[in-house]
Amino acid sequence: MKFIRFSDLCAQGLVKGQRVFIRADLNVPQDDSGSITEDTRIRASIPCIQMALDAGAAVMVTSHLGRPTEGQFKPEDSLAPVAKRMGELMQREVPVLTAWTDGVDVQPGQLVLLENCRVNKGEKKNDEALARKMAALCDIFVHDAFGTAHRAEASTYGIAQFAKVACAGPLLAAEMDAISKALANPKRPLVAIVAGSKVSTKLTILKALAGKVDQLIVGGGIANTFMLANGLAIGKSLAERELLDEARAVIAAMKARGAEVPIPTDVVTAKIFSAEAAASVKAAGDVEEDDLILDIGPETAKKLAEQLMAAGTIVWNGPVGVFEFAAFEGGTKAIAEAVAASSAFSIAGGGDTLAAIAKYGIEKDVGYISTGGGAFLEVLEGKTLPAFEILSTRAEG
Repeated sequence: MKFIRFSDLCAQGLVKGQRVFIRADLNVPQDDSGSITEDTRIRASIPCIQMALDAGAAVMVTSHLGRPTEGQFKPEDSLAPVAKRMGELMQREVPVLTAWTDGVDVQPGQLVLLENCRVNKGEKKNDEALARKMAALCDIFVHDAFGTAHRAEASTYGIAQFAKVACAGPLLAAEMDAISKALANPKRPLVAIVAGSKVSTKLTILKALAGKVDQLIVGGGIANTFMLANGLAIGKSLAERELLDEARAVIAAMKARGAEVPIPTDVVTAKIFSAEAAASVKAAGDVEEDDLILDIGPETAKKLAEQLMAAGTIVWNGPVGVFEFAAFEGGTKAIAEAVAASSAFSIAGGGDTLAAIAKYGIEKDVGYISTGGGAFLEVLEGKTLPAFEILSTRAEG
């Protein structure tokens, strides 16, 4: 994937004195009083901003926050709390500018935060006039918001079309590199873990991966559907019976390539869905009518862990059981530990996956942790993200 890296422009001295517009992802969670409850995205955006300042640029940064109504700015939509936290982390004043599309007064060495970009009319529909106005504000556009890379909006796509230079910031470049390494040029065997409650939400991903991977490990409610498709009883477990043919098609597609979808040989069941429920380990063929399957069993977990240890590349999206409950976390814990211990390059993404990684403290042992939920899923579906497409086009032009 060819694209211009902002870090290269800085290293070549091409940023000094330039007006740099950074599209960051500062969409942080807030409580009812507007206080930021978790600042990871702000912290993650600072290296790019500091890189621009150190290179001698006049720096403008914008982001969306929440779900504002276009053309109607309300106090709760303001990036002011973000500016305050950013200022604390960077130990400098970070002014917030409103009504900025017609012009921004910022000098080299200065940093300004441009108010919530989704308040601008035409932002979500990628209005050309708005995109051209944004592009006119800068000499260099830097896309550093992977969480929005799957959306073609004025501040993510249109501006990249019309800016003099359009490039990838360090966060986006790292995502692009990791995705390319994991899916475009993977070291084999390539093993994908796709888990979640429903096949329907991951069906396009399963189909896309069935043509690429050497092992497709399914977990959660998805595994139940695949067990059912394989003729196994699953009791009253969550499954999508109307998608059994789709599950069989994925299994057949893998088999045709000499690859496989490992079906659990043992499971952990309960009679009710509760953290206090008594857990029973059973062979996959012994599930009773009133059983709920809430995790893979230790035998299955051991086999899957061995496959992960032998992998060249691992893609992980979703926990394989109800890991929030202590009695049903064994499978997800075993998977997490195997991913951490494997010499394979691993890329993981999705909210529940990140929660599992945090719970088992393996952050430093995962090759790359993707921060963009929807964008990461669309990449797994085999889609070319708008941000990647336009930055590649601009790099060639």
